[in-house]
Amino acid sequence: MRLKWSLLVLLPVLGGCATMPLGPSVLVLPGSGKSFEDFELDNGICQDWAAEQAGMNPDRAGQTRAATAAAIGTLVGAGTGAAIGAAYGNPGAGAAIGGGSGLVLGGATGLNSGQSWRWELQRRYDNAFQQCMYAKGNQIPVNAGSQPANARTELVPPPPPGPPPPPPPNS
Repeated sequence: MRLKWSLLVLLPVLGGCATMPLGPSVLVLPGSGKSFEDFELDNGICQDWAAEQAGMNPDRAGQTRAATAAAIGTLVGAGTGAAIGAAYGNPGAGAAIGGGSGLVLGGATGLNSGQSWRWELQRRYDNAFQQCMYAKGNQIPVNAGSQPANARTELVPPPPPGPPPPPPPNS
């Protein structure tokens, strides 16, 4: 019976360890006059360089954060449960209940943290990949009709009116 409950608690935690592909998620096109073979060579070099620049494997980082949060949640839950259980005369049951609850809540928190970390590393990877490919003469498509999020358009008021014209001469 305990094995079934253990598996039930661990399945969501292990399910969060799903891998995210390490590769570009941005479009890059071959440069003018570049052969497809040259483009593929640049692609391989730039993928390796981008992975190095991103700092680490996104899957390992996410799994580490999820496991750490689950462990901390278990310890905090067990401690809190033991304290509450001691107040009611059964610290062992309180620690078990608190530890299980902490594992589930800590695991869920860790999965969320791990997922956001993976997306951050993907963003870093994509930026480095695009920089490398552009430096090697490839094209980065840009939507010409869009503005950066931080671009501001300000309306400029018209200039103030000039001095009034001189009066006509009396003749």
